[in-house]
Amino acid sequence: MDLQTSQATQLAEIDYLERFINFIDASPNTIRTYKTSLKQWFNYTNQQQITKPTPQDVKNYRESLLAMGLRPTTVQNYLMAVKQFFKWTEEMGLYRDIAKNVKGLKLGTEHKKDYLTSKQAAAVLENIDRSTLKGKRDYAMLALMLTMALRTIEVRRANIEDMRVSGDVVVLYVQGKGHIEKDAPIRMPDQVETAIREYLRARKEFNSQAPLFASTSNNNLGKRLSTRSIRGIVKKCFIAAGYNSPRLTAHSTRHTSATLNLLNGATLEETQQLLRHTNIQTTEIYAHHLNSLNNKSSDRISDAIFK
Repeated sequence: MDLQTSQATQLAEIDYLERFINFIDASPNTIRTYKTSLKQWFNYTNQQQITKPTPQDVKNYRESLLAMGLRPTTVQNYLMAVKQFFKWTEEMGLYRDIAKNVKGLKLGTEHKKDYLTSKQAAAVLENIDRSTLKGKRDYAMLALMLTMALRTIEVRRANIEDMRVSGDVVVLYVQGKGHIEKDAPIRMPDQVETAIREYLRARKEFNSQAPLFASTSNNNLGKRLSTRSIRGIVKKCFIAAGYNSPRLTAHSTRHTSATLNLLNGATLEETQQLLRHTNIQTTEIYAHHLNSLNNKSSDRISDAIFK
């Protein structure tokens, strides 16, 4: 492929990519993901000097991503972006859909992160020193995340004014995944409200539009915590309580909420509402995991052998 042909191909790719991005109706985060994924595809086709991609090229691309050592979930996301792109090119009459029959990766349905038992969650909270402002903040934040299943981005976005009375209870209005407004009220347990009020009194913050949880460092005092900082705080609290595992992360607090909710009598629908899952099949993963734990076949076999 000569230089002139290569340049023309790249210009066409840029034009197609921009038109596709303008066509899809998605959140800014989703658009960024599509751009990143499709740029990876176009880099691959340019390196391989592919001007008229075929289904086999998409399959080879999938294998090249795996060979790079990328996680299966990352490879799947990259591949799905390519499939959506070529579905669009065919609908627009620009290029046939070469990716529609290319299979994605078979991903496991088990969660990649662990959760805490009720005793472990209590131990993490009890281990936090609440005599300092930082300790009061960390305790309140962990208590909220463990009981209300908030994502780190939702914790970061929360403002003081988002705590409101609804009926006879206090709720926190959350801006969930893919939403542009704080339109999801989550009931706040009394113990969590008490911990947050104690933290806010110690912080002496009177601006209702201020972040619910703020930095205590000298450089960023009073400013909104980043998601990275929130993840770091949760991880340090886990480790300090003796739970140091790569499978225990800030997202484990969300798994803990879901699992303990189901274990203590909640329905699948109630848990779906708590987690704010659009599809109940996503919530069913938790139920399937608990069902497998309740299978005592191995214990019965052990009793037959060892007793």
